[in-house]
Amino acid sequence: MTHAVEHYKKAQHLQLTDKLTVEIHGHTALLTINNPPANIWDADMLRGVKQLLEHLNEDKDIYALVITGAGDKFFSAGADLKLFANGDKALVRQMARLFGEAFEALSNYPGVTIAAINGYAMGGGLECALACDIRIAEEHALMALPEATVGILPCAGGTQRLSWLVGEGWAKRMILCGERVDAKTAERIRLIEEVAPRGQAVIQALQLAHKAAKQSPIAVRAVKPLIQGARTQAPEHWLPAEREAFVDLFDAQDTTEGVNAFLEKRSAQWKNS
Repeated sequence: MTHAVEHYKKAQHLQLTDKLTVEIHGHTALLTINNPPANIWDADMLRGVKQLLEHLNEDKDIYALVITGAGDKFFSAGADLKLFANGDKALVRQMARLFGEAFEALSNYPGVTIAAINGYAMGGGLECALACDIRIAEEHALMALPEATVGILPCAGGTQRLSWLVGEGWAKRMILCGERVDAKTAERIRLIEEVAPRGQAVIQALQLAHKAAKQSPIAVRAVKPLIQGARTQAPEHWLPAEREAFVDLFDAQDTTEGVNAFLEKRSAQWKNS
């Protein structure tokens, strides 16, 4: 991690690899995976994602994060298989841990996260997108978890998040049979939420993030764990927590601001506090 984040004037103390670039668009951070030709992940990049998310967690001006890949062919092809060629289990364990930490931090980020899938999203590339709240894929994109084809398995949330999104049957088709899905199929099976024309995924993702910025960031932060909690526990567990979270929001200045802005027929001015 040797170079400062590009275009992120508020965070010049961050030291990220030059294979990750960050730009700010209003209340949205745009993270680009920039490791051509296939935007594969390495250890420094995974550490950088985790570090960036730690910073964004403390930045009250950023409400959303969009992730995309550089170029027009790859979102990300996942891990560099050359790292695993000699079977070094210590290295394998380290990379598995780094993938897990990075994408769990992404999944747990309290703001809105959107993957703009601009091409191939394979293995760890798709797992990155799966860790996001919303996925928009360009019409030429292909998505797969092909790890078993080379004798390994998805280790950064793929077996769990894919199954949750598309159901066990399609998860098994993609993981056990190595089936690739195009954008049209991915939308049909609910792997993605939207198909974009070539070159438009980032634009549409930023437009959606702009809509997210109109929501109270305090409310988003409170409600996101409730939505995601349904993956692991029954509604009976979360319904009381939902009511308590509703009441707790009235400790925030933004809640009073939001209610009064609606009554006064004006746009709310969020303070994220």
